[in-house]
Amino acid sequence: MARVIVVSNRLPVTVKQGASGPEISRSSGGLATGLKSVHEQRGGLWVGWPGFAGAPDPAHAAQLEARYAELAVVPVTLSADEVDRYYETTCSGVLWPLLHGFPAQLPLEVPDFSLYEAVNQRFADAVVALWQPGDLIWVHDYQLMRVPKLLRDALPEARIGFFLHVPFPDSDTFRILPAREALLEGVLAADLVGFHTAAYARHFASSALHVLGADAGVDGVTFQGRHTSLGVFPMGVDAKAFQALADSEAVRAQMAAVHPEPSVRLFVGIDRLDYTKGIPRRLLAYERLLERHPELREHVRLVQVAVPSRTEVVAYAEFRHLVDSLVGRINGRFGTPSWAPVHYVYRNLSEVEVVALYRLADVMVVTPIRDGMNLVAKEFIASRNDGRGVLVLSEFAGAAAELAEAVHVNPYDLDGVAKAMLRCLEMGDDERATRMTTLRHRVFSYDVERWAKSFLERLEREGVENRKSLLTPTPRRALEVTVDAMKAGAPLVLLLDYDGTLVPTRSVPDLAKPDGEVLTLLTRLAARPATLVHVVSGRSRDSLEQWLGPLPIGLHAEHGFWSRAPGGTWVGHQPLDDGWRPHALEVLQDFEARTPGSLVEQKRSGLAFHYRMADREFGPRQANELKLHLASLFSNAPVEVLAGDMVVELRPHGAHKGQVVGRLAEVAGPGTVFAAFGDDRTDEDLFKSLPTGSIAVHVGQGTSIAPVRVATVRDVRAMLGKLLV
Repeated sequence: MARVIVVSNRLPVTVKQGASGPEISRSSGGLATGLKSVHEQRGGLWVGWPGFAGAPDPAHAAQLEARYAELAVVPVTLSADEVDRYYETTCSGVLWPLLHGFPAQLPLEVPDFSLYEAVNQRFADAVVALWQPGDLIWVHDYQLMRVPKLLRDALPEARIGFFLHVPFPDSDTFRILPAREALLEGVLAADLVGFHTAAYARHFASSALHVLGADAGVDGVTFQGRHTSLGVFPMGVDAKAFQALADSEAVRAQMAAVHPEPSVRLFVGIDRLDYTKGIPRRLLAYERLLERHPELREHVRLVQVAVPSRTEVVAYAEFRHLVDSLVGRINGRFGTPSWAPVHYVYRNLSEVEVVALYRLADVMVVTPIRDGMNLVAKEFIASRNDGRGVLVLSEFAGAAAELAEAVHVNPYDLDGVAKAMLRCLEMGDDERATRMTTLRHRVFSYDVERWAKSFLERLEREGVENRKSLLTPTPRRALEVTVDAMKAGAPLVLLLDYDGTLVPTRSVPDLAKPDGEVLTLLTRLAARPATLVHVVSGRSRDSLEQWLGPLPIGLHAEHGFWSRAPGGTWVGHQPLDDGWRPHALEVLQDFEARTPGSLVEQKRSGLAFHYRMADREFGPRQANELKLHLASLFSNAPVEVLAGDMVVELRPHGAHKGQVVGRLAEVAGPGTVFAAFGDDRTDEDLFKSLPTGSIAVHVGQGTSIAPVRVATVRDVRAMLGKLLV
């Protein structure tokens, strides 16, 4: 059984400075509880922040370290400034509202992410120091979204999982974030990414598609040759523990102390004081209920517990003032000397106090306006051993996807929530029992231990499978051997694609002009003894002539249909039969008009429909429709349809880059070595036509028959540059 290294912003323990030294107590939060068995039974370690700023008192450092070792936790130290800027400003002030879909809560100036990156690096460094081959690494939540990438760079073979405990918004919302690319790339370095709901996974995949241009589907995302699996793992609670506590004497005593008036029926809400939890709207719905049903006054009460949260953040202080005002207004409007309609508690409650309220609730009201999961709903269900009580649940809580037997509401619909609260009060015992029985079965069947187990089991599988399919660049030593083989060629024939090989691919094709570096490189290569340089491109002959014409190199345009020797004139290699062209141009221009961001390129021998700037979902759909339409329309014409990298082309039959190899091979002398470089589907024709003993280099990701792979244009230039040394 593999050891598990858990990485989270907070350790599962809380450290406080006591009179006689540091005091460590175990945390009782959902994550700490959920991973307790994984942490203890699999001999793992837990990396996280211990909860206090700065380094421990030197006088107690040894004592604290010993206690950490005993608990198998590894602290990551943060200064007070880092806690303020990384956690409060960036995580709480930017990532939290954006991921929950509240861009209006963002500050006017979003801080740069340099400190976020630096703190994530510190967490990653701590893991790297602990990792052993075979370990599973499980990174948690939005505070550490860069950690998987930082770990992957340091530990390429590690099996890394990431779980997001908050919602993931639609791509239009996520794209607001300046650091959107870095965060997506960070998470996509994991082998498996887990979400509470299928909707969050779809939103993540959509963002990867629109922001990074990744190949994204419902089950995974492929980006830069690495496949990352996506999974839905709705987090559970320790249901058995809540069940046992609910039957304890301590809870019974607390129930008797809290609710001495059995004739008053209780609505209960327990939340962190956070704008995502919907407390103001809940209060307004309750006020609406009392307005429209005066017979309920003095017979119901709302117990609203608000746990202090992020008290240093200005937005939270303002939010607290709003809640205080609403509570005061409702109590002032409807209260009597013997009855307060709202019993408001602003403090942390003990677990016994919380479970006592779960047991006392006639109706549990869980109405966040956005919540990743909401474990309160599941804790309430697990605590209702009596099979009674009704759950009112927001449809915008992640738990709503599982808990179908709850009474679902739209928290923005105050009348609807008020009606649901009344309905729950009037609900018959049989319906209450039926709903609760099914809910309890679900909560106990998929508890927090099963959640953790199912994620880790899949991570073990995906880590192995993803490595099998990983398209990795050729190791440096093998590249050196390849360069040596090219140097040995006498003569050496270089066949170089243009876009994506010599220069980066650009959204607007006409902007991909050669820079000074590549012009100098090609000139020097052409001057190298016994070296022939040929650029073989799908570009029009006019573009190649304009950009590369003055260089002493061979040019082959429009996939080899046109060729030009160094300093010579252009020659066509087959008759130009273009009777199909006017009709095809009309079709392409129609698609261009209906596909924002696309454009049509007219070449002398063919046509091309580019959609690199189009919407990442709509553009490929349009291109696929165009490809099928053209294939049907011109099935008997002397033209073929070719799908390339964000382009659909029409080119004359038989015009492909492999023909260039055949023509050059006919005049090549003994000992000639051919070396071809390319990045897309059209270059596979080039590779297939190379003589035995030639060299083929594929640039970037994707499948290829080329045995040598490099990642970027920069790597191509570096390889070619070594020929000049």
